[in-house]
Amino acid sequence: MSRRTTTLFTVGMALWFLGDSIPVLSSPLTGTDSRRPAAQLNFDYVITADTFYYATSPQQGRPPDGSLAAGTKVAVLRRQSSYSLVQSQGGERGYVATTALKSVVAAERAALRSQVEKVVDGSNRFAFDLYQGLRGTEGNLFCSPASISAALAMALNGTGGQTATELAKTLHLQMPEAQVNRQMRALQGSWQIKDARQGVRIEVANRLWGQEGFQFLPEFLQTTRNDYGAELGRLDFKNDAQQARRTINDWVEEHTGHKIQNLIASPKLLHDARLVLTNAIYFKGSWQTPFAKRLTKEQAFHPKDGREIKIPFMHSARHFRYAAGDDLQILQLPYGDGSFSMIALLPSSVDGLAGLEKALSAENLQAWINGLRSTEVEVFLPKFKTTSQFQLADTLKSLGMTRAFEPSADFSRMSIEKDLFLSAVIHKAFVDVNEEGTEAAAATAMMATVGAAPGPRPEPPVFRADHPFVFLIRDERTEAVLFLGRIVDPTR
Repeated sequence: MSRRTTTLFTVGMALWFLGDSIPVLSSPLTGTDSRRPAAQLNFDYVITADTFYYATSPQQGRPPDGSLAAGTKVAVLRRQSSYSLVQSQGGERGYVATTALKSVVAAERAALRSQVEKVVDGSNRFAFDLYQGLRGTEGNLFCSPASISAALAMALNGTGGQTATELAKTLHLQMPEAQVNRQMRALQGSWQIKDARQGVRIEVANRLWGQEGFQFLPEFLQTTRNDYGAELGRLDFKNDAQQARRTINDWVEEHTGHKIQNLIASPKLLHDARLVLTNAIYFKGSWQTPFAKRLTKEQAFHPKDGREIKIPFMHSARHFRYAAGDDLQILQLPYGDGSFSMIALLPSSVDGLAGLEKALSAENLQAWINGLRSTEVEVFLPKFKTTSQFQLADTLKSLGMTRAFEPSADFSRMSIEKDLFLSAVIHKAFVDVNEEGTEAAAATAMMATVGAAPGPRPEPPVFRADHPFVFLIRDERTEAVLFLGRIVDPTR
């Protein structure tokens, strides 16, 4: 008897991308009637303990003018080493001990980080494992490890035995499954941002597409719905794969700002499909300080093949977080309120990309970021726009995820049907970097088959990205790497 073939098709969709600062008044405040309307202030600090305040600069031996209770949110109007001028939401204004202030932003970030720490650490390790598997491809490279991780994490809930063990190990998510799902839910929930004041827009969506009449286990559907927000839609892959393809591709395009199109290129990929898991992430971010368009000029870029090409370079000279060593320059370019940023890694030599890529790891990235310091930097960054598409099955197998692609795969917790296995994984990503900010999108598809000091002012350092470099887009609140890639030719 011939073995029946059933395909599980998983699609992870697109992600669009784009510190902690203290507000300071542009001119000194004088008098007690110069309070600013609450709507004009950012109350992003909190009083950590009951503390006294002084209406004017504190003086020894003089009684305070009032007190603020622990937990009071305040705006910092002027910060000094010992005392800072603050205003509460209730309008109270005065000097308090600087040590009594704690950043609300820092506290919120610490709380969020504690909720998602293990899944972020695992996702970042997977991101660089994946990059090492892909870096041998030619040309520009861009991908969203966050999209791929989310799609695979959903699929993890349907696996058992050795298949589950290998998948969890590949994702570096070797922890109780309920913990993975809980942290994924919190992480993706934190990426639902539509507040223009933050300077970024992010949306995350998940969806399941199942073959009409195919039975899925209630526990699997409940988990993907509750923890990933993935509702089940029914399609007829077997009898109308073309319409199923159009429906999924339209969903992908809609949830990626229309940047990821035709993800599933052929209906043949869906004929044997029984389930498609889709994850879409959209990010669009504005630079915290946009590049002035009038300063964008054509300059030479040197691809790794030795050519010289003329392309538009953006230019800015101001304070950035920056670090430099003998072989590498690192630059952080924040978006909006600083919750997200681009990290650019520039080898010192034109032919230094291979050495940098070999050294890329989650541990090295964190060490490099820890070394960043705020300093004035003259930046020359090329404008670029690129799209990458990959078949990831072989790469994932090389990372240790082999059983999921074999007829002996165990997806028994997904459906009562037997012999499901993954047959392909497709990923597509897009990025556009210009003077205003960054747009980035990505999509992942997985198929499973049954059977199957004072003195002279020094010149600021120059960060001139005129040869191949690596860049990533990172959530600074959680330290999650959302996008990762390289530019070897900005014209392609």
